[in-house]
Amino acid sequence: MLRPRIIPCLLIQDGGLVKTVRFKDPKYVGDPINAVRIFNEKEADELVVLDIDASVKGMEPNYQRIANLAAECRMPLCYGGGVRTPEQARKIISLGVEKVAISAAALENPLLITQIAEEIGRQSVVVVLDHKRRLLGSTQDVWTHNGTRNTKRSVLEVAAEMAELGAGEIVINSIDNDGRMKGYDVDLAIKLRQAVKIPITILGGGGSLDDMHKVIAKCGVVGVSAGSFFVFKGPYRAVLISYPSAQQKDDVIYSALQSN
Repeated sequence: MLRPRIIPCLLIQDGGLVKTVRFKDPKYVGDPINAVRIFNEKEADELVVLDIDASVKGMEPNYQRIANLAAECRMPLCYGGGVRTPEQARKIISLGVEKVAISAAALENPLLITQIAEEIGRQSVVVVLDHKRRLLGSTQDVWTHNGTRNTKRSVLEVAAEMAELGAGEIVINSIDNDGRMKGYDVDLAIKLRQAVKIPITILGGGGSLDDMHKVIAKCGVVGVSAGSFFVFKGPYRAVLISYPSAQQKDDVIYSALQSN
């Protein structure tokens, strides 16, 4: 039976684990392998790892790093960064990764989604859509290349297109809320839940279990992801890898679904 997932999202830059605020000012927070080991011990539902250098610098996926992460990871692993061909996606899956995330390449060549789905199976194809609100109005545009290029296309429109083309999951990541830990864009999450029938994950702004509860209560069975919430503690943002206990997680999910 499907149930909501609470998912840490780790960003890799120059081989290290970093965290950003509104996609800027990356702060080094540790070694990715060590973080994976801690999330193993805490029995995280799933793990998303995104190499934020690869697409911007036109780099190939770092297969050795991926193999090292997959070898350590005892939970489903989603990896993204630099994937531009079905062959690259297949190689990543062969290293022990369950899902491959695509972003900029999917916007540049939407048919790539269909090709990769045919290569590795739809259930393993994740499209990550970074979005930011327009200065005037409520429309959320999709941006690529770490929030530096505006596609000038609505995130809901693009999400529906990607689902139609064969994506197995959509992740929407709020640039405006990134790293601020002040709550998710719940209104957009509701609209996305109505716009697509495939699994969705909401990322950007999570700062508490209550924030996650609100998304699940409004949207039902979804993934709720966060970065800063799982790597920082306290007002001075001291680095501390954390994850809710099984009881805390069950309490959040059960009470949220009861109110759904």
